[in-house]
Amino acid sequence: MIIFFRPLFLLFLSLIIAAGCTPASADNSRQASIEELTATTSETHLIMFGTLVNSFTSEMIEILNSGIPLHFSFFVELHKIEKDWPEEQIASLNFQHIMTFDTLKEMYRVTIEEDNNKEQSFKSFFEAQKAINEINGAKVVELKQLVPETRYKLKIKAELFKKTLPLSLHSIFPFLSWWDIETDWHSIEFTY
Repeated sequence: MIIFFRPLFLLFLSLIIAAGCTPASADNSRQASIEELTATTSETHLIMFGTLVNSFTSEMIEILNSGIPLHFSFFVELHKIEKDWPEEQIASLNFQHIMTFDTLKEMYRVTIEEDNNKEQSFKSFFEAQKAINEINGAKVVELKQLVPETRYKLKIKAELFKKTLPLSLHSIFPFLSWWDIETDWHSIEFTY
């Protein structure tokens, strides 16, 4: 019986090594997170601001510099809070920030989806990194959907990097999602 499991173990080990599935946290001991989350109003919408920190690992930079785009996905939820009552979800949205590197021009390009797919070009990686990490006035919900003098909770999380195995092997090895990089939910409460 042990002889049967040994080849399976070796196959399993070689698949993990071949896929390059080292934990991203070993590369960067600091946890990615969202900080400085604030909510305010424009004339028509509830808008949010925030900053993503510790968002890049050396592996992600290497992948980016080889010409493969990085997609940062943000997930936002707005909940109405009432005393002695379950939270009611008012709005849910998601958007992406995408960074690409043009290897011929040696320029970084950042696309901000929630700002009408606004594109910015940067010569410096650090300037591009700052742009992809900023959430600057993302519209959450129209003000007419909010009730004055009511408490709300705004929640956000980001998914920064997903490792996938070739040939849909991730369905065979579902635990490999441990190497995905994402933030925890970050939330603020406010009264409108």
